Amino acid sequence: MKYKLETQARPGQKRSLRESSKKFLPLFATEKGPFIGAVVAIVFSSLATLVAPVLIIRIINTDIRLKNTHGLWVWSLVVLATYVAGAAASYAQVITMGGVGRRVLFHLRNALFLKLQDLPVAFFNENKAGDLISRLNNDTDKLNQFVSQALMQFAGSVFLITGAAIFLVSLSVKLGLAALAPALGVLLFTRATSAWIKGKNMASLQALGGMSSEVQESLNNFKVIVAFNRVDYFRWKFNFANQRNFSSSASAGLVNSIFMPLYGLAHQMAQLIVIAYGIYLIQGGQATLGLLIGFLFYVNNLYGPMRQLATVWSSFQLAMAGLDRISEVLALESNMPVIAASAPESDSVLSFRQVWFQYPGGKEVLRDVSFEMEKGKAYALVGPTGGGKTTTANLMARLYDPTEGSVLLNGRDIRSYTPAERTEKIGFILQDPFLFSGTVRDNIVYGNEPYKDYSSQQMAEVLEEANLSILISRFSEGLDTVVTTSGNSISLGQKQLIAFMRAALKRPELLILDEATANIDTVTEELLQEILLKLPATTTRVVIAHRLNTIDNVDQIFFVNSGAITLAGSMEHAVDMLLHEKRAS
Repeated sequence: MKYKLETQARPGQKRSLRESSKKFLPLFATEKGPFIGAVVAIVFSSLATLVAPVLIIRIINTDIRLKNTHGLWVWSLVVLATYVAGAAASYAQVITMGGVGRRVLFHLRNALFLKLQDLPVAFFNENKAGDLISRLNNDTDKLNQFVSQALMQFAGSVFLITGAAIFLVSLSVKLGLAALAPALGVLLFTRATSAWIKGKNMASLQALGGMSSEVQESLNNFKVIVAFNRVDYFRWKFNFANQRNFSSSASAGLVNSIFMPLYGLAHQMAQLIVIAYGIYLIQGGQATLGLLIGFLFYVNNLYGPMRQLATVWSSFQLAMAGLDRISEVLALESNMPVIAASAPESDSVLSFRQVWFQYPGGKEVLRDVSFEMEKGKAYALVGPTGGGKTTTANLMARLYDPTEGSVLLNGRDIRSYTPAERTEKIGFILQDPFLFSGTVRDNIVYGNEPYKDYSSQQMAEVLEEANLSILISRFSEGLDTVVTTSGNSISLGQKQLIAFMRAALKRPELLILDEATANIDTVTEELLQEILLKLPATTTRVVIAHRLNTIDNVDQIFFVNSGAITLAGSMEHAVDMLLHEKRAS
């Protein structure tokens, strides 16, 4: 399955307003009540705005013309009450949609984050973290701004424009059509440029995501950048991404600003047309002064919202571009489903059956590999760098599925285990372990659910029983030692000790150690070897190492290279194979 997300806007990609709205409306599936309430409020507010000019026409043509002071005061108060009621409804709508926007943002970010957790490792290998963070934060925020601030203004403007157009034509067909002529031209222009403007906004968001990726990459590798004095290279990469972001955002800002002056010009033209044509009709006895003044109110009610719509329209285009980027992630499905369990086919703890594997777009790493691993034994995978050792370990832990063939765990297809079942049975210690901000205790109990509510005293007893308590003494504050994902609160070797304790505490059936002692001193490494020997007799250990002294106590050695995995036999034979491979390369 293709997991590479779009990071460039696709030219010619178009979607009508109706299609965009259909994609947008499902966001409110859980907010039907408040959303309907907000719609009712904005309709009431718009009706108040539309009714008031009719009352004003009545006041001018009747009470002022007949000098009816009492009627003037009464109807003026009615107009005032109408405007106040409309303002109250508008306020209620703003409060309601603010809450709706926050809840929509909350649920959308949750859905996006949960989807990211459900996707396989292949997805994260094909996409940069900075771009994913941009989608999770920036793109969802664009949606929130539109929903909470602009959506009802958008709906209200459309309703008000439609209502004003109806009232204009109803009061005077000739004068109404004359007033609507500039609006028709602007609306046709808006429709014609909609897809183009959305494309510009999409390009702007993609460029922002690209810049976030460069920032994230340079910060994560800052020590390496300084050590190799390659600040100039990352500065060049950031400048390129920043320039692209600047050009894209400037282009988007330019096209988004077209409508405001255009709608303003249309408004002024409509006023001139109404005044000139209205005076002509008054002189011919076909209109009254009250009608002309009322028409000017309705022209303002028509073109004022259109100018607001110019601002809201750009927000809508940004929101839709953001929704497209978010939907692209939400539409992905994991290509690693859980299948139905079948009867065990083997007594081995792990079996590879004619396994082939290649990374997306890459060459084959493993070809027709078959082997068995028995319970309670220790195995080593050795071979040159790039030979496929870590890939084999990834297949053992089902971080990937084979391209062809099958991997069996306890005789069952490994795909038939749920993630929770699989991680209970398999422990994995990496060369560069990932830890969370917190304490040593927080990181040890991560993935060890039975111990999450244990007190520090109880955890100390558990570690003592597992022969791990001696490792805690390597930390200044014991279990309460602070761990940070950034900075140097603990050494890389200490991080590996935490990862080791976390995996060993599970007492897994299969424990995979991928260069797990690479950053640990010799004394500590010997200590870890002793702890490994004290694991349950049923635990199968798989050790991946370049330092051959770390595999002295294994039962079998597999040589991994050039897509093949062969049984190396003794330590001496494994050394000979490595030396032969080095000479050949």
